[in-house]
Amino acid sequence: MPLSPLIRFGTSTWAYEGWQGLVYNKAYLKGRFKKDCLAEYAQYQYQGEPLFRTVGLDATFYRPPSVGQLAQYARHLPPSFEVCSKVWEELTIPQYPAVERYGEKASQSNPRFLDATLFKEMVLPPYRQVLKDHTGPVIFEFQRTGIAPEEFLPRLDRFLGELPTDFSYAVEVRNPRLLGPDYHAILRSHAVSHVYNHWTYMPPLGEQHRKLSETFTAPFVVMRLLTPLRMKYEAAVQMAEPYNKIVKPLSQMREDVVQLIREAAARERRAYVLVNNRAEGCAPLTVQALVDTLLTQ
Repeated sequence: MPLSPLIRFGTSTWAYEGWQGLVYNKAYLKGRFKKDCLAEYAQYQYQGEPLFRTVGLDATFYRPPSVGQLAQYARHLPPSFEVCSKVWEELTIPQYPAVERYGEKASQSNPRFLDATLFKEMVLPPYRQVLKDHTGPVIFEFQRTGIAPEEFLPRLDRFLGELPTDFSYAVEVRNPRLLGPDYHAILRSHAVSHVYNHWTYMPPLGEQHRKLSETFTAPFVVMRLLTPLRMKYEAAVQMAEPYNKIVKPLSQMREDVVQLIREAAARERRAYVLVNNRAEGCAPLTVQALVDTLLTQ
């Protein structure tokens, strides 16, 4: 039997040469692979059904999308396919990290942190103009901010309260101290999902759910499977490249994801599961394994 239509699997971005022969079988003109392969990605089937019904758009973390960029994506997508975009980091980092790409702003305080006006004026309009029918949950990724929960949570509450309600939103935090009743109540009051993220310094997905009263805060739930626990990103990249095979299955991660999916479906919540190559080595094969478990157990 096919999966519940409430369940959407996808990967964190899609243009990986290592997926040639697995997801991609067409011959692409030189320099066109990244521009054109999204259509083949969205059409890829497994067990007689489309495997990917969503995808993570990570590039929008580094700069707001343009109308032309999103229009190009829309041309490649079938009806009902949804894109889960990360929000421009200008809105989600309180202080610019001390790294070269930030130039003169490095180590400086960010005056545009949680600026709802900036989000409404610079981030949302292209989606509303050309990708509205394909826009899934918009993801705010808050890395380890350095702001104490008692300061961050009220600011997050005010920010979420100012957002337009014709889009869906999800919040990814990477500070385990934030997981608790106050955070849960804020997300629930705005119908925003917590992003269950399997990432280096976060607790397992099942533990995150327990810290959030084992209840969902929105009509949908988002999961992002990023890296093995207690493994830094650089080590995960080294382990996983060139992303064409499972290097090490993460059994507990898989069990937690399946449990969360089943719980979401039982409560009639949409479930978006975005898998990164750095989790197990090859995101499409991880998705296939999760589908096999859901269909056979």
